[in-house]
Amino acid sequence: MSLRERKKAKTRALIQKEALRLFREQGYTATKVEQIAEAAEVAPSTVFRYFPTKEDLVLVDQFPPFVEALRAVPPELHPLRAFRVAMRQVLAEQTPQERVDSMEREKLMFTVPELWAASLRNISGVMRTLRDELAAREGRDPGDPEIRNVTGAISGVMVALWFEWAENPEMDVVEEFDRGLAHLEAGLRIRRE
Repeated sequence: MSLRERKKAKTRALIQKEALRLFREQGYTATKVEQIAEAAEVAPSTVFRYFPTKEDLVLVDQFPPFVEALRAVPPELHPLRAFRVAMRQVLAEQTPQERVDSMEREKLMFTVPELWAASLRNISGVMRTLRDELAAREGRDPGDPEIRNVTGAISGVMVALWFEWAENPEMDVVEEFDRGLAHLEAGLRIRRE
């Protein structure tokens, strides 16, 4: 990255960091963009240059690193296994602060009513990207019903866990997500007591 690009990335990260801090302290609705700008020591117009809407401060596109990791997984692995391997790699490469920030954003998306519509758009975009990547790995059309079903199953596990995690913030959502995918990969068997 050039010096200019690094400076832009640093400014963007600072704005988002201050926004998340203020959302945590004051609540999403009560926090104004002007307060975020002041905390980050930038003009409100700078906040809007990096984040066109207030919702964008929460909804960040973190899928590109995952897509890169998924593309690097050996093609002979089943799509579910490939997804799990890629997800573990991305999570292992996150710093502790990046993971905390990511979890905080996820929690906001599922607990703040004003973010619901934006969250659903974000989720549907993630699902489309996942579908397209899995289809490419398998040499299939993205409209293939089997690709749709695998994508929907992965997404279902993800969304179900997000809802549960919003109610139970102590849950280790990363570990539970991996367990959910393992259960899915094993055929969704239900043990009978």
